[in-house]
Amino acid sequence: MFQWIEPRENGIPAALLEVTGGQGLIARILAHRGITDPQRARAFLNPAFYQPAPPEDLPGMEIACQRISRAIQRGERIWVWGDFDVDGQTATALLVQTLRWLGAEPRYHVPVRETEGHGVNIPYLEKILEQGADLMITCDTGITAFEALEYARERSLEVIVTDHHLLGERLPPALTHLTPRLLPENHPMCGLPGVGVAYQLALALLTRAGQPERAQELLDLVALGIVADVALQIGDTRYLLQQGLQELRRGKRLGVRAVLERAEVSRLWLNEEHLGFVLAPRLNALGRLGDANPAVELLTTTDEARARVLAEELEILNMRRQFLTAQVLAAAEDRLRTDSSLLRAPVLILENSQWAPGVIGIAASHLAQRYHRPVILMSASSSGILRGSARSIEGVDITAAITACKDLLIGFGGHPMAAGLALMAEQLPAFRACLTRQVQAQVDALGGLPERTLQLEAVLRLEEIHLKVAEALEQLAPFGPGNPTPALMVPDVRISNVIAIGRNDDHLRITVEDRMGNERGVLWWNGANADLPEGWFDLACTLRASTYQGTRDVQVEWLDWRPRQVEQIDLYGMLEVMDYRAEAHPLPLLERMMAEAPYVQVWGEGEALEHLSQIARDRTALQPADMLIVWTVPPSNSVLRKALEQVKPKQVVLFGVNPQTEETEPFLQRLAGLVKFMMRQKRTVTLEKLAGLTAQSEAAVRLGLCYLEACGFVRVRFTDTGVIISEGTRQPTGEAPAYQKQLQTALEETAAYRRFYLSAQRMSLFS
Repeated sequence: MFQWIEPRENGIPAALLEVTGGQGLIARILAHRGITDPQRARAFLNPAFYQPAPPEDLPGMEIACQRISRAIQRGERIWVWGDFDVDGQTATALLVQTLRWLGAEPRYHVPVRETEGHGVNIPYLEKILEQGADLMITCDTGITAFEALEYARERSLEVIVTDHHLLGERLPPALTHLTPRLLPENHPMCGLPGVGVAYQLALALLTRAGQPERAQELLDLVALGIVADVALQIGDTRYLLQQGLQELRRGKRLGVRAVLERAEVSRLWLNEEHLGFVLAPRLNALGRLGDANPAVELLTTTDEARARVLAEELEILNMRRQFLTAQVLAAAEDRLRTDSSLLRAPVLILENSQWAPGVIGIAASHLAQRYHRPVILMSASSSGILRGSARSIEGVDITAAITACKDLLIGFGGHPMAAGLALMAEQLPAFRACLTRQVQAQVDALGGLPERTLQLEAVLRLEEIHLKVAEALEQLAPFGPGNPTPALMVPDVRISNVIAIGRNDDHLRITVEDRMGNERGVLWWNGANADLPEGWFDLACTLRASTYQGTRDVQVEWLDWRPRQVEQIDLYGMLEVMDYRAEAHPLPLLERMMAEAPYVQVWGEGEALEHLSQIARDRTALQPADMLIVWTVPPSNSVLRKALEQVKPKQVVLFGVNPQTEETEPFLQRLAGLVKFMMRQKRTVTLEKLAGLTAQSEAAVRLGLCYLEACGFVRVRFTDTGVIISEGTRQPTGEAPAYQKQLQTALEETAAYRRFYLSAQRMSLFS
C-alpha cells in the first residue's frame, strides 16, 4: 500500500479557470502541478498553442544536413544503424523513410539481440563495409561506441551519430554527434528519446529540401517511440507526442494499422495507453525474441497485404513473449516462496539457466514494482556467462551500485532505474555480496527503502464519476512520466461484488457502492492475490474515457485503498441525539431550542428555506456548531453524514418534517422555477445548491435538468464549477421519456430513504 499525500487546497487563479473553460477540476490539477501561467496552461492542453524549438538548436545539425544532402546528390551508399528496442526501431524506420523521400536508397541494420547485443559492433560493421558504404547514420545508439567507430574511421567510413543515451567522458570519433545531452538541462528538447532526435534530423533535411510538411507524416513513429521508451513528457517531447497521437488516429501507416486491427483496437480513440500496452509490446517482442529488422519493414511498407502478414507474425511472437514472461515470473515467485530470506535483502538477485534472456527485463520490472526493491534477473548461457537485467525503484540508483562492483563484471550499462550486465557464473556469489552492500548503503543513507507515495489531486464522490468528468480529464493527456494520470480519492465506499477476469483470472472487476446506493465498476489489474477491504473504505483510483465495442464509457482503475477514517465513527459514538421525529407540532419546540442554545445550525431544505428563512440553511451553507438541528428529512444517508462532517456537532436534534418533493410533478415545478430565477439573475449554480433548494439528491437534480433540456425548455451545461443554464430551443429531442423514467427512479430512492429515516432506531441512522 502507498502513503497517501492529500491534495493541496490551493486557490485557482481566475485566468487559469478561463483557459480551462470554467472546468474547476482541470484548473485545480494544473495548479497542483505548478502550471498556473495561462499561456503555459493553454500550450500544455493544446499543441496548437505550443512553439517547439527548431532542429538547428541541436549542436552539429548543420554539419549532418550538409553531409547527408551531399551523399544523396552524389548517389552515395548510405546505411542506417538502429537498435532493437521500439525507440530504435521507430528511429530507424523514420530515417529510412525520410531518406527514401529525398531520393536516396538507404540500407539499414538493426542488431540481433541474442547474437550482437546493443550498439554498433565490429563484426557486422565489417559486413556493411564489404557490401559497400560511404556514410552511416546511427539512431538511438552509438554515443559510446568508441571501438567500433574508431574502426569505421580507419576504414574511411564517415559516421553521423544520433543518440540520446548518457555521454561518456569523451565522444566517440564521428563526423558529428546529434544528442540532446549536449543541450542545457532546461532546453525544451533535452528529454527527447532516440526517435525524437532522428525526427529533428528528418525535419531539418525535409525543410532544406522544401518539403517540411512531409515531416507531419513521421510524427506517428515519434509518438510510438516516446511512449515505448518511457520518455519524460515535458517540453517538445510532450508536444511531439500530442501531434503524433493525432497522426496515428488518421491511420495512414499501413503497418501500424494492421497491428491495431489484429489486436482489435480502434484507432479513432487511440491514446498513449494503446501505444504502451498494445503496439510497443508487440514490436518489442521482435527485438527481445528474434530479429527486429522486420519491424522496420512493417513500419515503412506500402504493401497492405505484406503489412497484414507481418502483423500476424508479430501477434504470434507477442503471445510467445507473454508465455515466457509468465514462466519467468512464476519461477521467480516460487523461489521467493520457498526461500523467504531473499526478501530480507535490499535487492533481489535471482538466476535461472532456463529463463529466456529477452523477457527477464519485463519480469524484473513486475517484481520490482510488486516487492518495492531493486531486482536483477539473470539467465545463463552455454559458455558460462550470466546475462542480467536490473530494474530499480525511485531513490535507489541501481547503475551506480553496479558500477561499484564493475571489477566482477564482463560488461554493464544503464541508468538509475534500469541496467544490463554480464558476468561469469563463478563470480555470482561475490557480485551478490558486493551489490547487496552497495544497495544497502544507499538505503541506509535514505533512512530505509523509500516509501511508496501516492499524490492525490482531487476528491470525487462516487456519484460525481461519469463520462463528462472522464472526458474532461482527457484534456490533460497524454499521461506518462512527468505527467502522471491524476490520482483521485473516492471516499466512503464498500465492495458489493467481485469478479475475477483475464485469461488466468489475474485481474478483478470490483463493484463499489456508496451509502446512497450509487454503484461503479472498478478494474484492479493484477489484483487477484491482494487482500480486499472489508466494510467502508476510501478508494484511490484513476479515471479514463474508454471505448469498448463502439460504446464510450468511464474506465475506473484501482490504485490503492485505506480504511475509512475512524474519526467520524468516534464522532458519531459521542453524539448526544435528541429525537423529535414523531413530534406533531415541532415549530414551538424549535423556537424554544433556538432561544436556549446560542451555537445552533438549523438544517432545512426545500420549502422550509422559505418558511424558516431567518434561521434555516441548506446543506451548502452549514457551518461548524455545537448543535445541529435536522429539520427536514435528508434525501440520503450520505447527505446526512456529510452534514455531520461539516458541522461537527456535539448534539444532534432530529425532527421529521417531510419536504414532500418525491413526486415528479411538484419536484419539476420547483426545479423549473429555480432555473428561471437563475437565468434571470444570470447566475451559475452548483448541483449541490440546487439539490439543497429542492431537498433532493444531486442525481435527481441532474436528471431533472436533463429532462427539462430534452423538453426544449432550457439548455444545460455541466462544468466542474457549476451548472450553466440558458434559454432552450423549444424543440423536444425525444429523450424526455427516458429521462423522466430515470428521474422517477431517483425520486423513489429518496422516498425510500425518507421512509427508513422516519421509522428507524435513531442510532441506526448514524451507522
